Parts: sequence; structure tokens; C-alpha cells
Amino acid sequence: MKVLITGGTGFIGSHLSEYLLEQDHQVFVIDDLSTGKIENILHLKANPNFHYTIDTIMNVPVTAELVDRCDVVFHLAAAVGVKLIVESPVRTIETNIKGTEIILELANKKKKKVVITSTSEVYGKGKNIPFSENEDLVMGPTHLGRWSYACSKAIDEFLSLAYWHEKRLPVIVVRLFNTVGPRQVGRYGMVLPTFVKQALSGKSITVFGDGSQSRCFAHVSDVVWALTRLSEKEEALGKVFNIGSNEEITILELAKKVKSITASKSEIVFVPYDEAYEEGFEDMPRRVPDLSRIQSLIGHQPSKDLEQIVQSVIDYQVSLVRT
Repeated sequence: MKVLITGGTGFIGSHLSEYLLEQDHQVFVIDDLSTGKIENILHLKANPNFHYTIDTIMNVPVTAELVDRCDVVFHLAAAVGVKLIVESPVRTIETNIKGTEIILELANKKKKKVVITSTSEVYGKGKNIPFSENEDLVMGPTHLGRWSYACSKAIDEFLSLAYWHEKRLPVIVVRLFNTVGPRQVGRYGMVLPTFVKQALSGKSITVFGDGSQSRCFAHVSDVVWALTRLSEKEEALGKVFNIGSNEEITILELAKKVKSITASKSEIVFVPYDEAYEEGFEDMPRRVPDLSRIQSLIGHQPSKDLEQIVQSVIDYQVSLVRT
């Protein structure tokens, strides 16, 4: 099978490329390196089944050729990380909406299957925990740029499902919850690699807000496995699936866990949201997925617990220092 991965030099995209190559598929990657890194795919370049293009998906002729050559498109290209979203809302909205529109339009010409990666952010300020795919989406006010990402990804979902219902384009939508693992960096506000890097360097571990906000962290290998299995299921077409873990932990407890495992002497300090991001910043107090839909279809169960996940990130960060 021939597969196109947009955003393929990114954290998740590079792991997906690696996994699909191990399954003897041909992998085509396009990425503009705005948030991805060429270092993430250097070890794949020697594989004759791996092909990469450094360009933006907004370059329609280039993207059209790649879509035409492939059987399945995994659309991962997007603005990522709360920090980037708050600082660059125009880029966030344009990248997410225009990029998805281009991919869907091109795929529809030959009815190529598309897996659209959305986000748990679309649940917004919903209070029904765990979040089910059929829940109402509760967004914050438009004057807070933080919600532009959630809103743009919700529009991506609406557009994708419209292509399925109206044009019968084979589309699957997945909502990724917090995905972590080797190659993820803290540059755009990713919390676990940030904590690990701070702990290893002896710097203060910075917890935003009071640390009571909770998250569930899934290892990238489990997420990649789930993405691939869903793409193979005809029953998944036209549906939305949560992908993640349901092992919940507060951010303060995560900071303490990282400090303990690394045996770090770093101090845990609290940074107000207004100082970390923007005035009036609103965070999601809890983010826990209902995994019953994906479990019933592909038997998805997280293979790594939080302790193993944190250790994998620590091991990766240590390896960077050694090299």
C-alpha cells in the first residue's frame, strides 16, 4: 500500500512513517519543517520505500501529485502546541482550515481514503467526563485566541464529515488526546518533555496555574497502532474516534513524578496562566477520553502505563545529551 503522511517529519508523523515502513508499505511524506524536524526522519532516508518532500501542503500542484500516487492519506499537518496557538492565531486558523480543505478536495477527485487528525481540544469546556465522541462541544469566547485551535479543528471535522455524507469520500476522523514519547519537544508548550528537560538540567519545573488540571497521556506507539488499524476498517468510515489513554493525572502530580524518577533537585514553581500565555487564558480542567468506541472496533488498549511513558521520554532526553 502507498501512504501519504502530511506533517510527516513531526513527532507523530515520523513515528507513523517508521511503523508503516516496518509493515512494508511505501511511505510518502510532505512537511514544510515549520514545526517538524528533518532529524526525525534521517534514519528512514535509506529505506527505498520512503520518500519525502519538503514543501507546504498549500502548494497544490505538489500535494496533488502526492495524493494521486497514494492509496491512503494521513493528514497530520497542523499548527500544534498551546504556545504557538496563542502567539500565532492567524497561522493556526489558516494552516488547519485551508490545509484540510486542500487535502479533502484533492483526495475526493480519486476517492482516496483520508484519516483526519483532530484533537481533544474540540471538547473545550465540556463537563461530562469522560468525553464521548457524541458530546456537545463547548468553546470559549472568540476574543481568546486559545480557542481558535479548537474551533478550526472542529471546522475540519465538519468539512471532513460533509465530504463523506455528500460526496462519499472515505473519511475517518480521530481526536487525539495528549500523545507523548521520544522525539517530542517542549518548544510549543508540550508539558511532559518540558518537565523532563527542566528536571534533567536542574532548572525549576514550571507548572502553569495551580497544577490541578488533569490529563491522560498516551504513548505515541499506541497512537500510531490505533491510527493504522482504524484506517483498515471500513466500519470506521464517516465516524469520529477518540484515541488516547484513560490513566488520569494532575499536572502537579506529573511534575512530582518526573522529579522523582529523574532524582532531580529541581524546585517546582507555579506560573500564572496570564504570565505563561495571555491575559484571561482559559484551560481545560480535565481531559479524559471515553475509549469505548475505538475499543469495540479495533480492541485498542494502551500498552504502556504512565511510569513507562515518562521513562521513555526521560531516556530520549538523556540520549540527546549524550550525543
